[in-house]
Amino acid sequence: MDTARYVVALITIVTVPSAILFWLVVHPNVRLWRRLGPSLSYTVLVVLMVGVAAGAYLLREPILSVDFGTNYLLVALAMPIYGAAAWLSVRIRRHLTFRTFVGVPELTARSDGGGLLTEGVYARVRHPRYVAVLLALISFALFSNYLALYLLLPIGAAGLVLIVRLEERELVERFGDEYETYRERVPMFMPRRGRMTDLGAR
Repeated sequence: MDTARYVVALITIVTVPSAILFWLVVHPNVRLWRRLGPSLSYTVLVVLMVGVAAGAYLLREPILSVDFGTNYLLVALAMPIYGAAAWLSVRIRRHLTFRTFVGVPELTARSDGGGLLTEGVYARVRHPRYVAVLLALISFALFSNYLALYLLLPIGAAGLVLIVRLEERELVERFGDEYETYRERVPMFMPRRGRMTDLGAR
């Protein structure tokens, strides 16, 4: 179990900060990326992400120096939370294309990602992908029980909220009144009362 906890913690500190940084760099600078073109943009962004991931890996020993040990109660709590994240991710992938998932619409001058997503889980919450990420991060922190992951939780949550704000600004520019209407109708993260069971129907 100690090895499994360590591996989960290591993968999390290597991948999550670099992934959050990717979107924090993409959304405020979409005009720059579109001028550069997708090939150069992805090259720059991948180099940046690999650099951050490599830095986290090289510093893994001090980052993961505080280990609270195996706590089976926390492990048991982490399982259904991760299950909820996985369940939500499956429903997201039914409507989210790979091109949209990796940011093609943000990095290209024309909208390659199709129209505005308002179906399935996107009819209940505007940003289910970030809900799934946060649930997964919570489950990883509980399962691994390392101080670093508990510290990463509020930082990651704040980063995701900032990403959402930046993304929504870009979506308003891209879709205009259509997105404004959608934003008024659909909540950001939590389905309105009475609609939770609707998520499993699509």
